[in-house]
Amino acid sequence: MTSAPTEMTATDTEVLRDALGLLKDREQVAERLLDSSAKHSFDPDTELDWDAPLEEGKWFWPPELVSLYDTPLWKRMPVEQQQDLSRHEAASLASLGIWFEIILMQLLVRHIYDKPVTSAHVRYALTEIADECRHSKMFARMIQKGGAPAYPVSRLNHQLARVLKTVSTTPGSFACTLLGEEILDWMQRLTFPDERVQTIVRGVTRIHVVEEARHVRYAREELRRQMVTAPRWERELTRISSGEAARIFSVAFVNPAVYTHVGLDRRAAVAQVKASGHRREVMQSGARRLTDFLDEIGVLRGVGRRLWRSSGLLA
Repeated sequence: MTSAPTEMTATDTEVLRDALGLLKDREQVAERLLDSSAKHSFDPDTELDWDAPLEEGKWFWPPELVSLYDTPLWKRMPVEQQQDLSRHEAASLASLGIWFEIILMQLLVRHIYDKPVTSAHVRYALTEIADECRHSKMFARMIQKGGAPAYPVSRLNHQLARVLKTVSTTPGSFACTLLGEEILDWMQRLTFPDERVQTIVRGVTRIHVVEEARHVRYAREELRRQMVTAPRWERELTRISSGEAARIFSVAFVNPAVYTHVGLDRRAAVAQVKASGHRREVMQSGARRLTDFLDEIGVLRGVGRRLWRSSGLLA
């Protein structure tokens, strides 16, 4: 049995370069993120006013980000029904976020299992896991506050994710982490300053944006390092697994049960979302910063790139 590591490995400290330039020292990155965490972390239970009543006539998600926005069906819906759909879609996205964060926490624990336990890199990973625990509880509380049900992903996607997180390589884990974080982060950056949106939802998204910025930095730096140092087979598997994750994510992004819950014909609503040019642009805009990054560091190649295109997230 291999003994637990007690010192840094060569790839932790050697100078590495990729298409974006020199990689920063892993420990220095982690120290900066730990410092930021100490200064800018929040306890949602005390930071947000959960007892305040919901505000009459406000949205739970910016209307432009609601899946049916600008479709023929949307234009026939009264504003009250549109806002109710935003309430259910906010619950669906929060449910998806919890699902992703539980997966992420497992991937992070796997990542640090054989890393030096006293390193800043491991200490930051543990800090991020604590962040994600708070985020998952915060999202669950927001769902309850809004009065909509939780929306679990389909049984098929639940089981596919179980396989994916079990066989995922280390770079694949960080690529999937970024997939789950960056698109929702883009949407939340549009949500928290929007005064049309419920105050509690704005507060939740503000906390998540501030803390997720650190998580994205950690994942990006580590994925760059892994794509330089991992063996060829692992890089190839990462390209395929991240593409398959993108396909699953795009399908699971909004649970179609939301349409039934607001009195719409589910089949007609799903068809109009699929045909919506506005929705396609929203999803691709949300993913563009990520796909540009993945393309630059060599993730979007071959079969993986074709899977990303089939997901609709890559133009």
